[in-house]
Amino acid sequence: MSRYRSPGAVRRVVSAAAAGALALAGAIALPATTAHADTTAEGDVIANLWEWNWDSIASECTDVLGPAGYGAVQVAPPSESLKQTNYYWWDVYQPYSYDLNSRFGTAAQFANMVSACHTAGVKVYTDAVINHTAAQTGTGYDGTTITSKYDTPDWDPSDYHTSADCPTSDLTIQDYSNLTQVQNCELLGLPDLKTSADNVRSGLAAFLNKQIALGVDGFRVDSAKHIPATDMAAIVAKLNTTTSGAAPYVFDEVYPGSTPQPSDYYGSGDVLDFTYASRMKSAFQGNVSDLSSLESSGILPAANSVSFVTNHDTERNGLDMSYKGGDSYKLANLFELAYKWSTPTIYSSWQWTQSDQAPPNSAGFVTDTDCSGSWNCLDRDTAVVGMVAWHNATGSAAVSDWSTKSSSVIGFGRSGAGFFAVNNGSGAATYTFATGMADGTYANVIDGGASTVTVSGGNASITIPAKDAVAFYNADYTCTVGCDDSGGGGSTGSTVTATFDEYASTTSGTGVYVVGSIDALGAWDTSKAVALSSSGYPVWSGAVSVPTNTSFTYKYIKKDSSGNVTWESNANRAATTTTSALSLDNSWNVADADATDVTFNESATTDLGTNVYVVGSIASLGSWNTSDAIPLSSASYPTWSRLVIVPKSTAFTYKYIKKDSSGSVTWESGTNRSYTTGTSSGYTASDTWK
Repeated sequence: MSRYRSPGAVRRVVSAAAAGALALAGAIALPATTAHADTTAEGDVIANLWEWNWDSIASECTDVLGPAGYGAVQVAPPSESLKQTNYYWWDVYQPYSYDLNSRFGTAAQFANMVSACHTAGVKVYTDAVINHTAAQTGTGYDGTTITSKYDTPDWDPSDYHTSADCPTSDLTIQDYSNLTQVQNCELLGLPDLKTSADNVRSGLAAFLNKQIALGVDGFRVDSAKHIPATDMAAIVAKLNTTTSGAAPYVFDEVYPGSTPQPSDYYGSGDVLDFTYASRMKSAFQGNVSDLSSLESSGILPAANSVSFVTNHDTERNGLDMSYKGGDSYKLANLFELAYKWSTPTIYSSWQWTQSDQAPPNSAGFVTDTDCSGSWNCLDRDTAVVGMVAWHNATGSAAVSDWSTKSSSVIGFGRSGAGFFAVNNGSGAATYTFATGMADGTYANVIDGGASTVTVSGGNASITIPAKDAVAFYNADYTCTVGCDDSGGGGSTGSTVTATFDEYASTTSGTGVYVVGSIDALGAWDTSKAVALSSSGYPVWSGAVSVPTNTSFTYKYIKKDSSGNVTWESNANRAATTTTSALSLDNSWNVADADATDVTFNESATTDLGTNVYVVGSIASLGSWNTSDAIPLSSASYPTWSRLVIVPKSTAFTYKYIKKDSSGSVTWESGTNRSYTTGTSSGYTASDTWK
């Protein structure tokens, strides 16, 4: 599912799925039969590296996914898509052409990524947007220009559903319980392809076959519920076999609703199980003991489904958990890997503060993934990597020896092949479990084998730390990938996410880091300081998992290309965590005691690719240097906003500027604006471009 918003339009909240991407050209090969995942096989875990660029995925396959034993990687839609001013994540669910030059890299980089993943033993599944094309006209990431949303390089107006097929006055879905509207009308204004027509089916299959010819092994079909099941089956029937000679693996996004039903699509592949994710949220935000009845709770059949804890839509709309849930979120993923059911997925993406927020990018093109910065790389977390190995080792062994010790503590085995116990409570818990395992001493995969569990007479006395788990299957397990790595998703203790935003101008080759009194911030060791991302320069940002209910001190430093360190001159900063995420906004050399905040709101219309900044007379506003001007957010366009940290009791002047994609600067007209802060906080400057 995906979302879009037209410029200036009011956001509409709907209860249905959305978005996708389509296709063209393909190699000659034999048609494939319908494929379902083999849930008894080792190596079936899917790493969903959502909106990572192709080079970063290639590296992750080589360095992490392959060595860790992941079976496949799921990647974002590879086709050219809409490129609009704010570079929102949902651009990629508005296809402009079936060219493979996209915001994630070139067609050559895409092909190299597929090859690198195959070399690492990892299959590649792409996100296929084949229900619709783009609702917004403009220019795409490869330069394609569209002036009518019903006339694209690949489709003519006759290839879309019209008023002859859709009964609503504006051709959009108005009633999600009406099957005709759901499948023949436009989802949020996205032009709906007439998939009943054979030429459309062939065109879509050709696009997917082009990817198969490059080595792609399967597809996650976006907005599949908006494609009639018979049409979906007909498209899949036109797909070629993969380069390995197998049928491509297809799994459909069928978002919950009264019609159609997930079972309608079992003939063309598996179906993503939204109910499974909902049950994970209910249990790990409530009682994990409820998971004893998971199989009878309405989840989809294991043989026909793909499970997940969250995805790009549901982490943002609150339907499911997200990385912001800290350790409970990670524990839900560990349970998913431990419990024998359907094909599991592990979701890794970037950290966000607004639902539409773009991935870290340069002029819209996604930059390399930095797992110590603004990305949340759960796939390489020590405990997750350990459980991938555990999952592969236990294979098809049935769940056994279930034990409910409390509402927060459960344990179960896999018929002697492995044992798993989880504690979602706020304090450590010690219990004796019947494990079903042979007597011996086993390595705990959750901490990379740093601790062990002894089984005697089939039983084991296990102490599980708060918000943690213990799992074992082999006495000789040794962590080889992701060791001591929290993946940006938290450590095995009880943690929350602290987001650091520091305004700091720098010279080329110099980066900004945060270092502090706790281990998560390097324990004042500058060699272990946490690197912040410059994607929003001159604001440097990063999210760090820090212990709950903990006071710590911290400071920002700069490191140049030679490793020389410059400390900010103010006193150490201080923060205290609770059980909720926190955000820390700071400005270089402005001490917390001397700081206040001003939220700048500027009403300004812009052209595609142009953004609005604020710059001023004081250092924390760039000292009139346009290169160090502060970028404002367009989330409430045409109002551009940002909270800025400035000194208390200070008079300053400022102005707004616009920068286009080439870096050209336009100043607003008139005299400089002026502002004076006081001794309190929460100041606001509301202006209109002049």
